[in-house]
Amino acid sequence: MPFEPSHAVQRILAQSQRPGSPPGAGIIRLVSGDPDFATPEYIRRALIDAIEAGYTHYADGQGDPELRAALAEQASRGADVTPTQVVVTHGGSGALASALLATVNPGDRILLPEPTYSAYADVAVMAGAEPVFVPQTADFHLDLDALEAAAGGARLVVLCHPCNPTGVVYRLDELQALGELAERHDLLVLSDEAYDHIVYDGVAFTSTLAVPALRDRLIYCQTFSKTYAMTGWRLGYLIAPPDVAAAASRIHRSLVGPLNSATQRAALAAVTTPSDWPERMRREYQERRELVVQLLADVPGVSMVPPEGAFYAFIHYDAPVSSRQVAALAREHGVAIRSGSEYGPSGEGYVRVAFSSSRADITEGLMRLRSLLAGLDGQG
Repeated sequence: MPFEPSHAVQRILAQSQRPGSPPGAGIIRLVSGDPDFATPEYIRRALIDAIEAGYTHYADGQGDPELRAALAEQASRGADVTPTQVVVTHGGSGALASALLATVNPGDRILLPEPTYSAYADVAVMAGAEPVFVPQTADFHLDLDALEAAAGGARLVVLCHPCNPTGVVYRLDELQALGELAERHDLLVLSDEAYDHIVYDGVAFTSTLAVPALRDRLIYCQTFSKTYAMTGWRLGYLIAPPDVAAAASRIHRSLVGPLNSATQRAALAAVTTPSDWPERMRREYQERRELVVQLLADVPGVSMVPPEGAFYAFIHYDAPVSSRQVAALAREHGVAIRSGSEYGPSGEGYVRVAFSSSRADITEGLMRLRSLLAGLDGQG
């Protein structure tokens, strides 16, 4: 009989704009949030040592106990966190999926301040929930009035902080106000803080873990991918109130099972070994951000607010051309980028460039993009 995808897959395909195929040969990739750095040597060495030491069997279903203890201690700099609240997951994506599937019921409304990372809506749809896009302010900070208007009867709000794709870092006062709003409407708050170590110009970053108004309703999601250049290792975790953590752990074990034992020991080394590698990578990203700003500064009809965090530039263009069409044209010009509409309705008229690639690729890719953006009026 002919195969027909499940309703969940059909709903995801209908609403998602995430690209399904990688760029072809000869195309410069400014599309992916995959750092071009190698994982630091001390972390790679810890993996080898763990294998030699016999970490080749099933791990604890909630995560390596020593790793969870170290992560709880690290998080307790902003809040009182215990190891029972920590669940080690298959990347940050595993944390997001486990958290949402553990807390959301079919028909629930999930508030997504947007533009924001597109996977949140995909997972909400997979859970049978309704993603509700809530536009942010003109400078892409939280529109608390819009969230207030949308909050009645909602279940949860999802933050990306610092934000992919805009690079915005939310201020302490708006996070505090969000916590008060969440209390009024009995909302859970999921905060994805994958880029928390990648912040520029001395901008103050406050984790949601350190916001008292959020503490009792917060699901904090994190990954080793960005800070430690460990995307391919697939290591993430979440921190949540004990009952939520237990439910998320059960979901994760049912879907994925326990993570690779040896990689969790390497993650323990990443957390507990003093190293300047995260700061060295952050400084290089800041240099790359300045390169992006310089290369796009004089393109007619193009504007961009330099990102405060993460490693993406969200670029606005004035031409009456859809962002999906611009992304397709960019591939024809030899550079892969993301359409702004992938990140929500407010992303139309924007494209996203990742500067997680080498300076040489950034320079060549943006030179190709410059010529396209400067001639967009003729494409309308």
